[in-house]
Amino acid sequence: MDGFAAVDFEFARQVLQRGIAGLFVVAFLSTLNQFRPLLGEHGLLPAPELIEWARARASAGSGTGRTRARRLLHPTLFLAVRYTDRRLVDLCVAGIVLAAALVCGIPQLGPPWVPMLCFLGLWLGYMSITSIGQTFYGFGWEMLLLEAGFLAAFLGSDSQPPSTVVIVLFWWLVFRLEFGAGMIKIRGGREWRDLTALMYHHETQPMPGPLSRQAHLLPRWIHRGEVLGNHFAQLVVPWFLFAPLLGLFVPGPIPAIVGAVAAAIVIATQLWLVLTGNFAWLNWMTVVLAFSAIGLPGIGSPATAPPQHPGGIVDGIPLPWLVVTSALAALYVVLSWWPLQNLFAHRQLMNASFNRWQLANAYGAFGTVTKERIEIVVEGTTDPDPDAATWHEYEFKGKPGEVHRVPRQFAPYHLRLDWLMWFLPLGRSLDDWFTVFLVRLLEADPATLRLLARDPFAGERPRWVRAVSYRYRFATREEFRAERARWVRDRRRPVMGPVSLRR
Repeated sequence: MDGFAAVDFEFARQVLQRGIAGLFVVAFLSTLNQFRPLLGEHGLLPAPELIEWARARASAGSGTGRTRARRLLHPTLFLAVRYTDRRLVDLCVAGIVLAAALVCGIPQLGPPWVPMLCFLGLWLGYMSITSIGQTFYGFGWEMLLLEAGFLAAFLGSDSQPPSTVVIVLFWWLVFRLEFGAGMIKIRGGREWRDLTALMYHHETQPMPGPLSRQAHLLPRWIHRGEVLGNHFAQLVVPWFLFAPLLGLFVPGPIPAIVGAVAAAIVIATQLWLVLTGNFAWLNWMTVVLAFSAIGLPGIGSPATAPPQHPGGIVDGIPLPWLVVTSALAALYVVLSWWPLQNLFAHRQLMNASFNRWQLANAYGAFGTVTKERIEIVVEGTTDPDPDAATWHEYEFKGKPGEVHRVPRQFAPYHLRLDWLMWFLPLGRSLDDWFTVFLVRLLEADPATLRLLARDPFAGERPRWVRAVSYRYRFATREEFRAERARWVRDRRRPVMGPVSLRR
Protein backbone atom coordinates (compact mmCIF):
# COMPACT_ATOMS: atom_id res chain seq x y z
CA MET A 1 0.00 0.00 0.00
CA ASP A 2 1.12 3.52 -0.74
CA GLY A 3 -0.85 5.89 1.45
CA PHE A 4 -4.26 6.57 -0.07
CA ALA A 5 -3.66 4.16 -2.96
CA ALA A 6 -3.60 0.37 -2.59
CA VAL A 7 -1.14 0.03 -5.47
CA ASP A 8 -0.45 -3.67 -4.84
CA PHE A 9 -4.12 -4.64 -4.91
CA GLU A 10 -4.99 -4.19 -8.57
CA PHE A 11 -5.38 -7.96 -9.02
CA ALA A 12 -7.61 -8.03 -5.92
CA ARG A 13 -9.77 -5.28 -7.43
CA GLN A 14 -10.18 -7.20 -10.67
CA VAL A 15 -11.26 -10.33 -8.78
CA LEU A 16 -13.64 -8.35 -6.58
CA GLN A 17 -15.33 -6.43 -9.37
CA ARG A 18 -15.68 -9.33 -11.77
CA GLY A 19 -16.46 -11.93 -9.11
CA ILE A 20 -19.16 -9.86 -7.39
CA ALA A 21 -20.66 -8.96 -10.77
CA GLY A 22 -20.65 -12.65 -11.73
CA LEU A 23 -22.62 -13.53 -8.62
CA PHE A 24 -25.11 -10.79 -9.45
CA VAL A 25 -25.61 -12.58 -12.78
CA VAL A 26 -26.43 -15.77 -10.85
CA ALA A 27 -28.74 -13.92 -8.44
CA PHE A 28 -30.71 -12.18 -11.17
CA LEU A 29 -30.89 -15.42 -13.19
CA SER A 30 -32.21 -17.28 -10.13
CA THR A 31 -34.83 -14.56 -9.69
CA LEU A 32 -35.77 -14.60 -13.38
CA ASN A 33 -36.43 -18.34 -13.23
CA GLN A 34 -38.15 -18.57 -9.84
CA PHE A 35 -39.64 -15.28 -8.64
CA ARG A 36 -42.87 -15.37 -10.66
CA PRO A 37 -44.14 -18.80 -9.51
CA LEU A 38 -42.99 -18.12 -5.94
CA LEU A 39 -43.78 -14.43 -5.47
CA GLY A 40 -45.25 -13.04 -8.67
CA GLU A 41 -48.80 -11.94 -9.43
CA HIS A 42 -50.01 -15.54 -9.10
CA GLY A 43 -47.22 -16.80 -6.85
CA LEU A 44 -47.31 -18.73 -3.60
CA LEU A 45 -46.77 -15.50 -1.64
CA PRO A 46 -47.78 -12.75 -4.09
CA ALA A 47 -45.46 -9.76 -3.73
CA PRO A 48 -48.06 -7.29 -5.13
CA GLU A 49 -50.25 -8.00 -2.09
CA LEU A 50 -47.37 -7.14 0.24
CA ILE A 51 -46.64 -3.93 -1.66
CA GLU A 52 -50.28 -2.85 -1.63
CA TRP A 53 -50.52 -3.59 2.10
CA ALA A 54 -47.45 -1.44 2.77
CA ARG A 55 -48.88 1.36 0.62
CA ALA A 56 -52.19 1.17 2.42
CA ARG A 57 -50.50 1.35 5.81
CA ALA A 58 -48.44 4.34 4.67
CA SER A 59 -51.52 6.14 3.30
CA ALA A 60 -53.62 5.45 6.39
CA GLY A 61 -50.97 6.69 8.81
CA SER A 62 -49.81 10.18 9.55
CA GLY A 63 -46.50 11.56 10.77
CA THR A 64 -44.56 8.89 12.64
CA GLY A 65 -47.07 6.19 11.72
CA ARG A 66 -46.62 6.85 8.00
CA THR A 67 -42.84 6.76 8.35
CA ARG A 68 -43.01 3.43 10.13
CA ALA A 69 -45.33 2.03 7.49
CA ARG A 70 -42.92 3.00 4.73
CA ARG A 71 -40.15 1.23 6.59
CA LEU A 72 -42.05 -2.05 6.55
CA LEU A 73 -40.14 -2.68 3.34
CA HIS A 74 -36.53 -2.02 2.53
CA PRO A 75 -36.15 0.44 -0.37
CA THR A 76 -37.66 -0.96 -3.55
CA LEU A 77 -38.41 0.47 -6.95
CA PHE A 78 -41.79 -1.26 -6.81
CA LEU A 79 -43.08 1.26 -4.29
CA ALA A 80 -42.62 3.94 -6.95
CA VAL A 81 -43.58 1.79 -9.95
CA ARG A 82 -46.44 -0.70 -9.82
CA TYR A 83 -45.22 -4.29 -9.74
CA THR A 84 -46.00 -6.54 -12.68
CA ASP A 85 -44.37 -9.80 -13.67
CA ARG A 86 -43.33 -8.17 -16.94
CA ARG A 87 -41.47 -5.42 -15.08
CA LEU A 88 -39.82 -8.00 -12.86
CA VAL A 89 -38.53 -9.77 -15.97
CA ASP A 90 -37.26 -6.49 -17.41
CA LEU A 91 -35.42 -5.71 -14.17
CA CYS A 92 -33.78 -9.15 -14.12
CA VAL A 93 -32.70 -8.98 -17.75
CA ALA A 94 -31.27 -5.50 -17.25
CA GLY A 95 -29.42 -6.72 -14.16
CA ILE A 96 -27.96 -9.70 -16.01
CA VAL A 97 -26.78 -7.55 -18.93
CA LEU A 98 -25.27 -4.90 -16.67
CA ALA A 99 -23.54 -7.47 -14.43
CA ALA A 100 -22.20 -9.36 -17.48
CA ALA A 101 -20.68 -6.13 -18.79
CA LEU A 102 -18.88 -5.68 -15.47
CA VAL A 103 -17.64 -9.28 -15.60
CA CYS A 104 -16.15 -8.48 -19.00
CA GLY A 105 -14.58 -5.31 -17.58
CA ILE A 106 -16.21 -2.91 -20.03
CA PRO A 107 -17.42 -0.18 -17.62
CA GLN A 108 -14.05 -0.36 -15.83
CA LEU A 109 -12.38 1.03 -18.96
CA GLY A 110 -13.97 4.43 -18.36
CA PRO A 111 -13.68 6.91 -15.50
CA PRO A 112 -14.43 5.62 -11.96
CA TRP A 113 -17.99 6.96 -11.86
CA VAL A 114 -19.01 4.58 -14.69
CA PRO A 115 -18.48 1.29 -12.80
CA MET A 116 -19.75 3.08 -9.68
CA LEU A 117 -23.11 3.79 -11.32
CA CYS A 118 -23.25 0.24 -12.70
CA PHE A 119 -22.71 -1.40 -9.32
CA LEU A 120 -25.10 1.00 -7.58
CA GLY A 121 -27.67 0.09 -10.23
CA LEU A 122 -27.19 -3.62 -9.46
CA TRP A 123 -27.42 -2.91 -5.73
CA LEU A 124 -30.64 -0.93 -5.98
CA GLY A 125 -32.17 -3.30 -8.53
CA TYR A 126 -31.51 -6.42 -6.50
CA MET A 127 -32.55 -4.75 -3.24
CA SER A 128 -35.84 -3.90 -4.96
CA ILE A 129 -36.32 -7.66 -5.36
CA THR A 130 -35.16 -8.86 -1.95
CA SER A 131 -37.30 -6.22 -0.24
CA ILE A 132 -40.46 -7.92 -1.51
CA GLY A 133 -39.06 -11.46 -1.51
CA GLN A 134 -40.40 -12.33 1.95
CA THR A 135 -39.37 -15.73 3.28
CA PHE A 136 -38.02 -16.88 -0.10
CA TYR A 137 -35.36 -14.16 0.09
CA GLY A 138 -34.72 -14.29 3.84
CA PHE A 139 -31.15 -15.61 3.53
CA GLY A 140 -27.92 -14.07 4.78
CA TRP A 141 -26.24 -14.27 1.40
CA GLU A 142 -28.83 -11.89 -0.07
CA MET A 143 -27.64 -9.20 2.37
CA LEU A 144 -24.03 -10.16 1.72
CA LEU A 145 -24.41 -9.74 -2.05
CA LEU A 146 -26.03 -6.34 -1.58
CA GLU A 147 -23.34 -5.04 0.75
CA ALA A 148 -20.54 -6.40 -1.43
CA GLY A 149 -22.13 -4.81 -4.50
CA PHE A 150 -22.39 -1.45 -2.75
CA LEU A 151 -18.71 -1.51 -1.71
CA ALA A 152 -17.65 -2.66 -5.20
CA ALA A 153 -19.14 0.57 -6.55
CA PHE A 154 -16.22 2.43 -4.99
CA LEU A 155 -13.37 0.27 -6.27
CA GLY A 156 -12.88 2.69 -9.14
CA SER A 157 -11.79 1.90 -12.68
CA ASP A 158 -8.65 0.83 -14.49
CA SER A 159 -7.56 4.46 -14.85
CA GLN A 160 -6.28 4.70 -11.25
CA PRO A 161 -5.27 2.35 -8.41
CA PRO A 162 -7.92 1.21 -5.92
CA SER A 163 -8.39 3.28 -2.81
CA THR A 164 -6.86 1.94 0.40
CA VAL A 165 -9.95 2.69 2.49
CA VAL A 166 -12.21 0.71 0.14
CA ILE A 167 -9.90 -2.33 0.23
CA VAL A 168 -9.85 -2.11 4.05
CA LEU A 169 -13.66 -1.98 4.09
CA PHE A 170 -13.68 -5.27 2.20
CA TRP A 171 -11.43 -6.75 4.91
CA TRP A 172 -13.89 -5.49 7.49
CA LEU A 173 -16.71 -7.20 5.57
CA VAL A 174 -14.82 -10.52 5.49
CA PHE A 175 -14.03 -10.13 9.20
CA ARG A 176 -17.69 -9.63 10.11
CA LEU A 177 -18.67 -12.53 7.89
CA GLU A 178 -16.13 -15.04 9.22
CA PHE A 179 -15.66 -13.92 12.82
CA GLY A 180 -19.41 -13.44 13.21
CA ALA A 181 -20.00 -17.01 11.99
CA GLY A 182 -17.34 -18.30 14.37
CA MET A 183 -18.78 -16.49 17.37
CA ILE A 184 -22.33 -17.63 16.63
CA LYS A 185 -21.08 -21.22 16.68
CA ILE A 186 -19.18 -20.87 19.95
CA ARG A 187 -22.26 -19.32 21.54
CA GLY A 188 -24.60 -21.78 19.86
CA GLY A 189 -25.05 -25.52 20.10
CA ARG A 190 -22.88 -27.66 22.33
CA GLU A 191 -21.85 -29.71 19.29
CA TRP A 192 -19.53 -26.89 18.20
CA ARG A 193 -17.81 -26.89 21.59
CA ASP A 194 -17.47 -30.67 21.98
CA LEU A 195 -16.26 -30.94 18.35
CA THR A 196 -19.06 -33.23 17.15
CA ALA A 197 -20.90 -30.79 14.83
CA LEU A 198 -19.44 -32.15 11.58
CA MET A 199 -20.43 -35.69 12.54
CA TYR A 200 -23.99 -34.56 11.69
CA HIS A 201 -23.72 -31.52 9.44
CA HIS A 202 -22.75 -33.18 6.13
CA GLU A 203 -25.84 -35.39 6.42
CA THR A 204 -28.35 -32.85 7.78
CA GLN A 205 -27.33 -29.68 5.89
CA PRO A 206 -30.12 -28.10 3.82
CA MET A 207 -29.01 -29.34 0.42
CA PRO A 208 -26.24 -31.97 0.25
CA GLY A 209 -23.99 -32.16 -2.79
CA PRO A 210 -22.54 -35.13 -4.68
CA LEU A 211 -19.63 -35.48 -2.22
CA SER A 212 -21.58 -34.89 1.00
CA ARG A 213 -22.10 -38.59 1.68
CA GLN A 214 -18.38 -39.34 1.28
CA ALA A 215 -17.60 -36.47 3.64
CA HIS A 216 -20.12 -37.78 6.18
CA LEU A 217 -18.55 -41.24 6.14
CA LEU A 218 -15.07 -39.96 7.01
CA PRO A 219 -13.67 -41.10 10.38
CA ARG A 220 -14.87 -39.29 13.49
CA TRP A 221 -11.39 -37.96 14.24
CA ILE A 222 -11.42 -36.16 10.89
CA HIS A 223 -14.78 -34.58 11.72
CA ARG A 224 -13.33 -33.31 15.00
CA GLY A 225 -10.41 -31.91 13.03
CA GLU A 226 -12.88 -30.18 10.68
CA VAL A 227 -14.49 -28.40 13.63
CA LEU A 228 -11.12 -27.35 15.04
CA GLY A 229 -10.09 -26.11 11.61
CA ASN A 230 -13.34 -24.19 11.30
CA HIS A 231 -12.82 -22.48 14.67
CA PHE A 232 -9.26 -21.54 13.70
CA ALA A 233 -10.32 -20.23 10.28
CA GLN A 234 -13.22 -18.18 11.65
CA LEU A 235 -12.02 -17.01 15.07
CA VAL A 236 -8.26 -16.56 14.64
CA VAL A 237 -7.45 -16.08 10.95
CA PRO A 238 -9.76 -13.08 10.24
CA TRP A 239 -7.69 -10.83 12.51
CA PHE A 240 -4.68 -11.30 10.23
CA LEU A 241 -6.54 -10.02 7.17
CA PHE A 242 -5.64 -6.52 8.36
CA ALA A 243 -1.90 -7.29 8.46
CA PRO A 244 -1.13 -5.48 5.17
CA LEU A 245 -1.97 -2.21 6.94
CA LEU A 246 1.27 -2.64 8.86
CA GLY A 247 3.04 -2.19 5.54
CA LEU A 248 2.33 1.52 5.89
CA PHE A 249 4.68 1.58 8.88
CA VAL A 250 6.82 -1.59 8.65
CA PRO A 251 9.00 -1.99 5.54
CA GLY A 252 9.32 -5.35 3.85
CA PRO A 253 6.99 -8.00 2.42
CA ILE A 254 6.02 -9.70 5.71
CA PRO A 255 2.74 -7.80 6.37
CA ALA A 256 1.51 -8.48 2.85
CA ILE A 257 2.47 -12.16 3.10
CA VAL A 258 0.61 -12.55 6.40
CA GLY A 259 -2.53 -11.03 4.90
CA ALA A 260 -2.28 -13.24 1.83
CA VAL A 261 -1.83 -16.39 3.94
CA ALA A 262 -4.89 -15.46 6.02
CA ALA A 263 -6.89 -14.96 2.82
CA ALA A 264 -5.65 -18.30 1.46
CA ILE A 265 -6.84 -20.11 4.61
CA VAL A 266 -10.28 -18.53 4.30
CA ILE A 267 -10.43 -19.49 0.61
CA ALA A 268 -9.33 -23.08 1.31
CA THR A 269 -11.96 -23.62 4.00
CA GLN A 270 -14.66 -22.17 1.76
CA LEU A 271 -13.68 -24.42 -1.13
CA TRP A 272 -14.06 -27.42 1.18
CA LEU A 273 -17.61 -26.24 1.91
CA VAL A 274 -18.22 -25.85 -1.83
CA LEU A 275 -17.13 -29.46 -2.38
CA THR A 276 -19.31 -30.87 0.39
CA GLY A 277 -22.54 -28.85 0.13
CA ASN A 278 -24.81 -26.43 -1.70
CA PHE A 279 -24.99 -23.05 0.03
CA ALA A 280 -26.04 -20.90 -2.94
CA TRP A 281 -23.41 -18.20 -3.45
CA LEU A 282 -22.38 -17.82 0.23
CA ASN A 283 -19.12 -19.75 -0.10
CA TRP A 284 -18.28 -18.36 -3.53
CA MET A 285 -18.86 -14.82 -2.33
CA THR A 286 -16.57 -15.42 0.65
CA VAL A 287 -13.88 -16.72 -1.70
CA VAL A 288 -14.19 -13.63 -3.90
CA LEU A 289 -14.12 -11.26 -0.92
CA ALA A 290 -11.08 -12.99 0.60
CA PHE A 291 -9.05 -12.06 -2.47
CA SER A 292 -9.23 -8.47 -1.22
CA ALA A 293 -6.40 -9.29 1.21
CA ILE A 294 -4.04 -10.65 -1.45
CA GLY A 295 -1.61 -7.98 -2.59
CA LEU A 296 0.61 -8.70 -5.59
CA PRO A 297 3.23 -5.99 -6.25
CA GLY A 298 3.55 -5.00 -9.89
CA ILE A 299 0.46 -6.92 -11.04
CA GLY A 300 -1.81 -4.73 -13.11
CA SER A 301 -0.03 -1.49 -12.29
CA PRO A 302 -0.49 1.11 -15.05
CA ALA A 303 2.52 1.39 -17.33
CA THR A 304 2.18 5.13 -17.59
CA ALA A 305 1.34 7.86 -15.13
CA PRO A 306 -2.39 8.48 -14.75
CA PRO A 307 -3.80 11.39 -16.73
CA GLN A 308 -3.94 14.71 -14.98
CA HIS A 309 -7.24 15.60 -13.41
CA PRO A 310 -8.43 19.18 -13.02
CA GLY A 311 -9.03 18.58 -9.32
CA GLY A 312 -5.53 17.23 -8.71
CA ILE A 313 -4.01 13.79 -8.10
CA VAL A 314 -3.16 12.29 -4.70
CA ASP A 315 -1.11 9.04 -4.79
CA GLY A 316 -2.43 8.42 -8.31
CA ILE A 317 -6.09 8.95 -7.31
CA PRO A 318 -8.09 11.97 -8.56
CA LEU A 319 -8.95 14.24 -5.66
CA PRO A 320 -12.75 14.14 -6.24
CA TRP A 321 -12.65 10.33 -6.15
CA LEU A 322 -10.56 10.47 -2.98
CA VAL A 323 -13.25 12.66 -1.41
CA VAL A 324 -15.95 10.17 -2.42
CA THR A 325 -14.11 7.15 -0.98
CA SER A 326 -13.24 9.06 2.20
CA ALA A 327 -16.93 9.90 2.67
CA LEU A 328 -17.69 6.18 2.25
CA ALA A 329 -15.16 5.36 4.97
CA ALA A 330 -16.71 7.96 7.30
CA LEU A 331 -20.16 6.49 6.66
CA TYR A 332 -18.93 3.01 7.54
CA VAL A 333 -17.25 4.23 10.72
CA VAL A 334 -20.67 5.34 11.89
CA LEU A 335 -22.62 2.33 10.60
CA SER A 336 -20.12 -0.19 11.97
CA TRP A 337 -20.83 0.64 15.60
CA TRP A 338 -23.90 -1.63 15.69
CA PRO A 339 -22.37 -4.75 14.07
CA LEU A 340 -19.23 -4.29 16.19
CA GLN A 341 -21.36 -4.26 19.33
CA ASN A 342 -23.23 -7.31 18.06
CA LEU A 343 -20.05 -9.35 17.55
CA PHE A 344 -19.32 -9.21 21.27
CA ALA A 345 -22.91 -9.15 22.56
CA HIS A 346 -24.16 -11.97 24.76
CA ARG A 347 -27.21 -12.38 22.53
CA GLN A 348 -25.55 -12.10 19.15
CA LEU A 349 -27.84 -11.51 16.18
CA MET A 350 -27.24 -13.60 13.06
CA ASN A 351 -27.79 -12.21 9.56
CA ALA A 352 -29.21 -8.94 10.83
CA SER A 353 -29.39 -5.54 9.16
CA PHE A 354 -29.21 -2.42 11.31
CA ASN A 355 -30.36 0.04 8.65
CA ARG A 356 -32.79 0.12 5.74
CA TRP A 357 -30.01 0.09 3.15
CA GLN A 358 -28.55 -3.24 4.35
CA LEU A 359 -25.01 -1.92 4.87
CA ALA A 360 -22.59 -2.96 7.63
CA ASN A 361 -24.69 -6.04 8.44
CA ALA A 362 -24.15 -8.82 10.97
CA TYR A 363 -23.55 -12.25 9.48
CA GLY A 364 -23.36 -15.84 10.68
CA ALA A 365 -24.60 -19.34 9.95
CA PHE A 366 -25.36 -22.66 11.64
CA GLY A 367 -25.15 -21.64 15.28
CA THR A 368 -26.68 -25.04 15.91
CA VAL A 369 -26.53 -28.19 13.81
CA THR A 370 -29.55 -30.40 13.20
CA LYS A 371 -28.76 -33.94 14.31
CA GLU A 372 -31.57 -35.69 12.46
CA ARG A 373 -32.73 -35.14 8.88
CA ILE A 374 -36.49 -34.97 8.41
CA GLU A 375 -37.72 -34.53 4.85
CA ILE A 376 -41.27 -33.67 3.82
CA VAL A 377 -42.18 -35.69 0.74
CA VAL A 378 -45.08 -34.54 -1.44
CA GLU A 379 -47.13 -37.22 -3.19
CA GLY A 380 -50.12 -37.27 -5.50
CA THR A 381 -52.56 -39.76 -6.95
CA THR A 382 -55.20 -39.88 -9.68
CA ASP A 383 -57.19 -42.58 -7.87
CA PRO A 384 -60.63 -41.55 -6.56
CA ASP A 385 -60.24 -43.16 -3.12
CA PRO A 386 -57.20 -41.77 -1.24
CA ASP A 387 -57.28 -44.59 1.32
CA ALA A 388 -56.79 -47.27 -1.34
CA ALA A 389 -54.74 -45.16 -3.76
CA THR A 390 -51.35 -45.71 -5.30
CA TRP A 391 -49.28 -42.62 -4.51
CA HIS A 392 -46.58 -41.12 -6.69
CA GLU A 393 -43.82 -38.83 -5.44
CA TYR A 394 -42.99 -35.37 -6.77
CA GLU A 395 -39.23 -34.97 -7.19
CA PHE A 396 -37.50 -31.73 -6.26
CA LYS A 397 -34.36 -30.57 -8.03
CA GLY A 398 -32.02 -30.32 -5.09
CA LYS A 399 -33.43 -31.68 -1.86
CA PRO A 400 -33.27 -35.44 -1.13
CA GLY A 401 -36.15 -37.54 -2.39
CA GLU A 402 -35.71 -40.83 -4.24
CA VAL A 403 -33.08 -42.73 -2.25
CA HIS A 404 -30.97 -43.90 -5.21
CA ARG A 405 -30.50 -40.48 -6.72
CA VAL A 406 -27.08 -38.84 -6.39
CA PRO A 407 -27.35 -35.32 -4.90
CA ARG A 408 -26.44 -32.72 -7.52
CA GLN A 409 -24.24 -29.65 -7.31
CA PHE A 410 -26.29 -26.49 -7.83
CA ALA A 411 -24.37 -23.78 -5.97
CA PRO A 412 -23.87 -20.93 -6.61
CA TYR A 413 -27.35 -21.17 -8.13
CA HIS A 414 -30.04 -20.86 -5.46
CA LEU A 415 -32.99 -23.28 -5.42
CA ARG A 416 -35.33 -21.29 -3.19
CA LEU A 417 -38.23 -23.73 -3.01
CA ASP A 418 -35.93 -26.60 -2.05
CA TRP A 419 -34.34 -24.54 0.73
CA LEU A 420 -37.75 -23.62 2.16
CA MET A 421 -38.74 -27.30 2.09
CA TRP A 422 -35.74 -28.02 4.37
CA PHE A 423 -36.95 -25.40 6.85
CA LEU A 424 -40.52 -26.75 7.02
CA PRO A 425 -39.89 -29.63 9.48
CA LEU A 426 -37.98 -27.25 11.77
CA GLY A 427 -41.02 -25.02 12.35
CA ARG A 428 -43.95 -25.57 14.66
CA SER A 429 -46.46 -25.54 11.81
CA LEU A 430 -46.50 -25.58 8.04
CA ASP A 431 -46.15 -22.17 6.43
CA ASP A 432 -48.98 -20.57 4.44
CA TRP A 433 -47.02 -20.82 1.21
CA PHE A 434 -46.92 -24.62 1.47
CA THR A 435 -50.71 -24.90 1.47
CA VAL A 436 -50.84 -22.76 -1.67
CA PHE A 437 -48.08 -24.94 -3.16
CA LEU A 438 -50.25 -28.05 -2.73
CA VAL A 439 -53.15 -26.24 -4.41
CA ARG A 440 -50.90 -25.36 -7.36
CA LEU A 441 -49.98 -29.05 -7.68
CA LEU A 442 -53.65 -29.99 -7.69
CA GLU A 443 -54.14 -27.43 -10.47
CA ALA A 444 -51.08 -28.77 -12.32
CA ASP A 445 -49.89 -25.18 -12.61
CA PRO A 446 -47.15 -25.23 -15.29
CA ALA A 447 -45.03 -22.47 -13.69
CA THR A 448 -45.00 -24.27 -10.33
CA LEU A 449 -44.25 -27.64 -11.92
CA ARG A 450 -41.20 -26.12 -13.65
CA LEU A 451 -39.70 -25.58 -10.18
CA LEU A 452 -39.61 -29.36 -9.72
CA ALA A 453 -37.35 -32.01 -11.20
CA ARG A 454 -40.19 -34.42 -12.05
CA ASP A 455 -43.96 -34.29 -12.19
CA PRO A 456 -45.19 -37.91 -11.91
CA PHE A 457 -48.38 -37.00 -13.79
CA ALA A 458 -46.73 -35.37 -16.82
CA GLY A 459 -48.75 -32.18 -16.57
CA GLU A 460 -52.11 -33.83 -15.80
CA ARG A 461 -54.04 -32.90 -12.67
CA PRO A 462 -53.87 -35.31 -9.74
CA ARG A 463 -57.05 -35.98 -7.80
CA TRP A 464 -55.38 -35.92 -4.38
CA VAL A 465 -52.08 -34.69 -2.93
CA ARG A 466 -50.58 -35.18 0.50
CA ALA A 467 -47.41 -34.52 2.48
CA VAL A 468 -45.62 -37.13 4.53
CA SER A 469 -42.37 -36.92 6.45
CA TYR A 470 -39.48 -39.36 6.53
CA ARG A 471 -36.29 -39.57 8.53
CA TYR A 472 -33.37 -39.69 6.08
CA ARG A 473 -29.81 -40.75 6.71
CA PHE A 474 -26.89 -41.51 4.41
CA ALA A 475 -26.43 -45.18 3.57
CA THR A 476 -23.37 -46.83 5.03
CA ARG A 477 -20.82 -48.35 2.66
CA GLU A 478 -22.27 -51.81 3.35
CA GLU A 479 -25.84 -50.65 2.69
CA PHE A 480 -24.76 -48.95 -0.52
CA ARG A 481 -23.06 -52.10 -1.81
CA ALA A 482 -26.20 -54.09 -1.08
CA GLU A 483 -28.89 -51.69 -2.36
CA ARG A 484 -26.96 -49.09 -4.42
CA ALA A 485 -28.95 -46.46 -2.51
CA ARG A 486 -27.38 -43.23 -1.26
CA TRP A 487 -30.05 -42.66 1.37
CA VAL A 488 -31.98 -44.81 3.82
CA ARG A 489 -35.36 -43.46 4.90
CA ASP A 490 -37.80 -44.67 7.51
CA ARG A 491 -40.28 -43.58 10.18
CA ARG A 492 -42.93 -42.34 7.79
CA ARG A 493 -45.50 -39.95 9.29
CA PRO A 494 -48.43 -38.06 7.69
CA VAL A 495 -48.05 -34.28 7.75
CA MET A 496 -50.92 -32.89 5.66
CA GLY A 497 -53.77 -34.30 3.65
CA PRO A 498 -54.85 -36.02 1.59
CA VAL A 499 -56.40 -32.87 0.11
CA SER A 500 -58.31 -32.36 -3.13
CA LEU A 501 -59.97 -29.55 -5.07
CA ARG A 502 -63.74 -29.45 -4.99
CA ARG A 503 -65.09 -30.77 -8.25
